[in-house]
Amino acid sequence: MFNRSNEVDEPIRVEGKTMGTTYHITYFDKKGRNFKNSIDSLLIVVNKSINNYDPTSEVSRFNTNTTGIKFDLPYLYAPLKKAQEVFHASDGAFDPTVMPLVNAWGFGPGKQIQPDSSKIDSILSFVGYDKVRITTDSLVKKDSRVQLDFGGIGQGYGADVVADWLRSKGITDLLVELGGEGIAIGKNLKNNVPWQVGILDPNSTYENQFFKAYVSLTNKSFTTSGNYFNYREIDGKKYSHTIDPETGFPAQHAILSASVFAADCVTADVWATAFMVMGHEKAIELLKQHPELDALLMFSSTDGKMQTYMTRGIEPFVKLEP
Repeated sequence: MFNRSNEVDEPIRVEGKTMGTTYHITYFDKKGRNFKNSIDSLLIVVNKSINNYDPTSEVSRFNTNTTGIKFDLPYLYAPLKKAQEVFHASDGAFDPTVMPLVNAWGFGPGKQIQPDSSKIDSILSFVGYDKVRITTDSLVKKDSRVQLDFGGIGQGYGADVVADWLRSKGITDLLVELGGEGIAIGKNLKNNVPWQVGILDPNSTYENQFFKAYVSLTNKSFTTSGNYFNYREIDGKKYSHTIDPETGFPAQHAILSASVFAADCVTADVWATAFMVMGHEKAIELLKQHPELDALLMFSSTDGKMQTYMTRGIEPFVKLEP
């Protein structure tokens, strides 16, 4: 006799484009609801708050305004406060006011220059998250030249917003991935196992991408920052897109990628960026002070071989490929 209680519903899969990248969402819903249109509408509003590539977004309006802006939408205040928290906790390694430097090095929507030390020093004079003031209804500049880059926080925050919305609809088992960052809630009911995500091998190319690790996750967010494909070549030398806010130059460390796991994706996203800026040695020391964070770091040893470091909290859930 057929027992319907043993039947497992097929997952609902939704995908699309947002923030200059793609998103993929898998969830289980006994009501069989397809939320694609609602998710797309939600992400349009989020983009209107935080997308640097939309000249009409709130962050873009802040960047072109000389004094600051009032918030019109509900999706700018939260990432601004998270950025402020990690700016202080990372000793400035995560700093969204690097936007003029990002543009100068050719990694943003603004005008690219050919950087030299004097130009970089000039820009550094108005870089620093302490040069903005955040209130509950506005964002104020202390220097008219300050600009914000949400590239190291926006996708993680977007994943959180979508996951929270799905949970508000009663979805308890879901996997949200937006541009490589995301959140895994509940489990994959199809196989009755935790969600599994792959972490790219730093030796991947855009044309040939392959995984170095697989991680099993339940009720945990994930993100990976790395210099896989986004670099610029000047006079034959490759420069990372990760800008060090202290020097104004692309970060030059042995770290190849930083995968961070946290309760929410915006936290994982900002810390992954911070670890790429500070390098694996400082990141390992800092992780000892932050038990709420787990990480898998990949870096080059002195002999050029790739090494990995894992926190104890995530180690049992990671399978490394040879």
